[in-house]
Amino acid sequence: MPLIRPSQAEDLTAVTGIYKHHVLHGTGTFEIEPPSLADMVARRDDVLSKGLPYLVLEENGEIQGFAYCNWFKPRPAYRFSAEDSIYMASESAGKGWGRLLLAELCRSAEQAGIRKLIAIIGDSANTRSIGTHASVGFTQVGLIRGCGWKFDRWLDIVMMEKSLGYGQTRSPE
Repeated sequence: MPLIRPSQAEDLTAVTGIYKHHVLHGTGTFEIEPPSLADMVARRDDVLSKGLPYLVLEENGEIQGFAYCNWFKPRPAYRFSAEDSIYMASESAGKGWGRLLLAELCRSAEQAGIRKLIAIIGDSANTRSIGTHASVGFTQVGLIRGCGWKFDRWLDIVMMEKSLGYGQTRSPE
């Protein structure tokens, strides 16, 4: 059984490698150039500075995936809404670990005070990510056609949401 835990600084080399693969070969992210290790360290530091979760999934001492959330938008009214990101190593695809990692991210985000998690999934043909999000209770709320250009083709984004805790049924405490 894999271990899901808060990320540590020493995990970022593996995290950077996993993300690089997705940037260069996948359509789940619309980044074109892989960020450097220093970029990924800065991104993680930004997430953690906001009190938000940045998790890794480890199997036999190897990082097989990572997930985090960050503010959906920077304005104060959005402070209870966050966008999730989840990426798995290619060799761990199809094992159900992404679902486990995303479920734990939802729990951790709720503990951090998030009431709404939003997924902006690159490529409407990205059935694995759409399915993973649906399996932990996200519902599709939108599709924006042809808003990204990567690998010489237009790509859609799928928007999904999940309410956490009391969601919008009561004011934040």
